Amino acid sequence: MPHGLDTNNQVFFYEQEFYVLSNFSAFRLGYRGLVFPTSEHAYQWEKFPACRDVLRIAIAGAPSAHDAFRLARENDTLKRHDWDHNKVWIMKGILRTKALQHEYVRRKLLETGGREIVENSWRDDFWGWGPNRDGKNMLGQLWMEIRQELREADKKED
Repeated sequence: MPHGLDTNNQVFFYEQEFYVLSNFSAFRLGYRGLVFPTSEHAYQWEKFPACRDVLRIAIAGAPSAHDAFRLARENDTLKRHDWDHNKVWIMKGILRTKALQHEYVRRKLLETGGREIVENSWRDDFWGWGPNRDGKNMLGQLWMEIRQELREADKKED
């Protein structure tokens, strides 16, 4: 039975049952030789390759995903020049890593079945569906791509 806004055709993950798909959910991530408290930490850390020490260390060690996000936003002028061109494939790699490292995340992702996955964020119309529910929902799109990859890998193992 669908929960909250979920329907037979859509799954929403900003909170509630599928919150595990959120970058703010508390799943540690081994990524690029470091361990991050959340996938949000890893994503924000990736914005600043030229700031190899103080800022990256602060982001990686931020007490919460919200703090990592805030640190990155406060230092937006220092982010890599090609960020907008690369952020989607970077995010996909981080999400894939999260799914591969956490059986529970993988299971919840597969539980979405064939439904559209939507980040129910009213703030963000790029990663979520935004205030008018007509955004790109890129995070949901990436999760659906990873879900398909997992299904195809399972078929190969059979």
